Amino acid sequence: MSNLFRSVATYVALLVGVAGAFVVLYAWNLPPFHGSVEVTNDAYVRGQVTIISPQLTGYLVDVPVQDYQKIRKGDLIARIDDRIYAQKVEQAKAALAAAEASLANSEQSRKSAEAKIQSAQAAVESANAAFETARMTYERTEGLLEKNIASKSEAEKNRGVFHQAQAAVHQAEAAERVAEQDLNIVLVSRRSLEANVEGAKATVRLAEIDLANTRVTASQAGTLGEVTGRIGQYVSAGTQIGSIVPDHVWVVANFKETQLVGMTAGQAVTFTVDALGHEKFTGRIERFAPATGSEFSVIKADNATGNFTKVAQRIPVRIAIDIEQPLITNRLVPGMSVIASVDLAQTARAN
Repeated sequence: MSNLFRSVATYVALLVGVAGAFVVLYAWNLPPFHGSVEVTNDAYVRGQVTIISPQLTGYLVDVPVQDYQKIRKGDLIARIDDRIYAQKVEQAKAALAAAEASLANSEQSRKSAEAKIQSAQAAVESANAAFETARMTYERTEGLLEKNIASKSEAEKNRGVFHQAQAAVHQAEAAERVAEQDLNIVLVSRRSLEANVEGAKATVRLAEIDLANTRVTASQAGTLGEVTGRIGQYVSAGTQIGSIVPDHVWVVANFKETQLVGMTAGQAVTFTVDALGHEKFTGRIERFAPATGSEFSVIKADNATGNFTKVAQRIPVRIAIDIEQPLITNRLVPGMSVIASVDLAQTARAN
């Protein structure tokens, strides 16, 4: 009887052991229970975390937000003391006014130079008229002198008047050329003054940009992380004073390379989130990483040295979350742990 009991106990123990082994194989999705569903718990919710930093240096005079607060695009996060930057705007505007005044003065100089050219041109015309009169008088006197009708002294006098009129023409033409050169100088200097005005305008715009940048605002809607900026804190360009997490999130699941056979973009994905009581969500495979995760690591393994042990690599897969699901907007946040499942047979069923 005792031998029979021991035999039964042995068989029961064997059956329990075999059943336990099958349970383990089934739980780990190993042969002979390996089905069409690929599962990974190496998956996380991801999102774009934007660091908030000022572009200027100065003391914070206002930080009206708090940790984990919902904000909209353009909301004020912090404000830097703007007194210096406001005065720089006024200084730049004063320099612009001076440059514009110099340009206006150059305009008056241009008009004056043009008037001098017109006056010189009139003087040339007058000198030419006087020259023509003196020339005709001189030629007539020379003709009369040859006929002994005019006296020699009168002819010499008219010759002198003729040469004076000729010199007056040369002088008037030279004065015209000088006036034209004066106008060219004014025009050349005007281009320099116009450049000064444009430079002053650019300085004003830069000063106004700096003044506007004393207000650090939200670049997009989302939820604030920890706000590290404090009133009275001295900050500089690049100082982190907080972060924004937009509402748009997705899942990155790191599947083993052996699990990717038959996995394509567009396939449906079911995943659960540890922090939400394993609430089920749905999504679709959006795209695959261009390389395994080890290729993106800072220190890469060199498999050409020492003994080699083959290790299945993991490839990140980006999963877009289907919209209009409860808890997505309010509860799914970057960093949460996820268990993702993909049924590889769905493509065959679809066909």
